[in-house]
Amino acid sequence: MDKRLMNVSLLGLSFMLVFTAFQTMGNIEKTILASIQNDYPTFTGDGYTSLSIIYVVFALSNWVSPTIISYAGSRMSMFVGACCYTLFLISFLWPSTVLLYLMSVLIGFGASIIWTGQGTYLTLNSDSTTMSRNSGIFWALLQMSMFLGNTFVFFVLHDKSHVDESTRTLLFTVLSVVCFLGTLLFLLLRSPVSSEGTENEQGIPLSIINELKNSVALFLTEDMCLLNMSFFFTGLHLSFYSGVYSSSIGFTKKIGPNSKQLVGLSGILIGVGEIIGGFLFSILGKKTTTTTEVESKGFSHSAVVALGFIVNIVAYGLIFINLPDDSPFQDTDTISFIQPNQYIAIFCSFLLGFGDSCFNTQIYNVIGKKYSENSAPAMALFKFMQSIAAALSFFYSNLFGMYVQLTLLMITLIMGTLSFFKVDKSLENRYKEY
Repeated sequence: MDKRLMNVSLLGLSFMLVFTAFQTMGNIEKTILASIQNDYPTFTGDGYTSLSIIYVVFALSNWVSPTIISYAGSRMSMFVGACCYTLFLISFLWPSTVLLYLMSVLIGFGASIIWTGQGTYLTLNSDSTTMSRNSGIFWALLQMSMFLGNTFVFFVLHDKSHVDESTRTLLFTVLSVVCFLGTLLFLLLRSPVSSEGTENEQGIPLSIINELKNSVALFLTEDMCLLNMSFFFTGLHLSFYSGVYSSSIGFTKKIGPNSKQLVGLSGILIGVGEIIGGFLFSILGKKTTTTTEVESKGFSHSAVVALGFIVNIVAYGLIFINLPDDSPFQDTDTISFIQPNQYIAIFCSFLLGFGDSCFNTQIYNVIGKKYSENSAPAMALFKFMQSIAAALSFFYSNLFGMYVQLTLLMITLIMGTLSFFKVDKSLENRYKEY
């Protein structure tokens, strides 16, 4: 294994451990906090509100994260960001509304530097011929976290209609330890390596004012404005599958007596969909490119995104008829257009994960190729738009029922897909000129 591939693999393993903890917590946070409220009436913390705060701070912090990356470097920035994730998870051992929201602010900042650092580090260890492969490998390793963490949750919550204090303590302790181990793994990352085998760390740091000007100028370019629509959709989709959908299954009593256990199983199937998508597009590395970039006649970026469009449309349609409108809010005995079916619900979890991987792997590819010389600001803008959308989604998840949320997802899916097609076409035309 060459040094660059080793770096990408270790990066993926580090993120896998950290996000085994965080994505699992995000998946069950609404359900877990509801059980804490039953045991401690003075606790008023809300899962959707916490996640909304995280993504608002995440969005705002993305405007300064490129400066932090340029000064501290991508590796140290990711380590500090991972520390914020660990502290957030540890805080659940002491239920407190104020502490919950303070830690939500902290992890929002940590998310901005860990993800901007990740995009920068991945780009510096890749070139136009390896970007598809590396992004696929990273995405598959990252999304194994959904499988591992939710498998643990599935067995811990077996036959439980209420998550008692001892069970919550076990969940929080194990997830905190896993996140801490992932944080330590970031210390083992080596300097990025160029295609010639030399170290390829960031260049001369810019002032925060110059970095902001650079980011704003990039944000206003035509292609970035188009990509923002795709970024925005992935944010709505992210918040839906990671915080709303699995909780909605758990709240739907008519789905069966094991609805709470299905929360973990839903997360597992989301992870399976993400992993299969990541490995599939990694194996097809040289084929998931612009059609003129390589001699292969395989899939283009747009073809993969078109596949994701179809998969997501099918998922949204099935969820629309399967889950009741009030399922995102609390336990409900109502039904939708059909009697809620657990097999359809879990199948949709897989579709949501696979559809998400179609979009995100190709977005990483396009950013890595189109903005290879400006990767930190480009990745920060991607995460800015994505987190703004996620924050908005978690905010309205307390207000809008399932049907309105699915309608908004379908509208932005169409707009984001068409926008991506146009940018990918312009990237293809650029390669034709060489």
